[in-house]
Amino acid sequence: MNFKDAFTASMILFAVIDIIGSIPIILDLRKKVGHIQSEKASLVAGIIMIAFLFVGEEILNLIGIDVSSFAVAGAFVIFFLAIEMVLGIQIYKEDAPETASIVPIAFPLIAGAGTMTSLLSLRAEYALPNIIIAIVVNLIVVYAVLKLSGRIEKLLGQSGLNVIRKVFGVILLAISIKLFASNVGGLIN
Repeated sequence: MNFKDAFTASMILFAVIDIIGSIPIILDLRKKVGHIQSEKASLVAGIIMIAFLFVGEEILNLIGIDVSSFAVAGAFVIFFLAIEMVLGIQIYKEDAPETASIVPIAFPLIAGAGTMTSLLSLRAEYALPNIIIAIVVNLIVVYAVLKLSGRIEKLLGQSGLNVIRKVFGVILLAISIKLFASNVGGLIN
């Protein structure tokens, strides 16, 4: 284990997961479906990330999907979440409100295509214990943000949330376009 590598991997995952930027999405989903189970969402996201760290590329290869295709699909999901935020429309409709903690929060918001492709990249660069520490650190932050989302909403107020929702919606659009652009070349080749 190397503290510097674990810290660097944590920062990379923090930037990709972007839980702070996801606060408006979380608040919107909470309004649509009611209570979000912070523990369940964090635990499921952690299981998905650790499982993907160990067997992700093999699973994708087994079903005939390459990492680029997976990343492009994730880019579309992120794109539509961002469209909801920027335009104030509803695309995502949850039929079973009790599952909102898993879909779309645990997957694809937290443990989405960007996170998973980043995990594959980190695995090539860092030792597994460092990456696992980075995942755990990020899950603690994710849990705290999910748990405190009501307080964050009260602190910012409706107008503050609207501004943040639009700004982070545009940022999320940019992330989805970047994820798409950096992986669509792999599909063409």
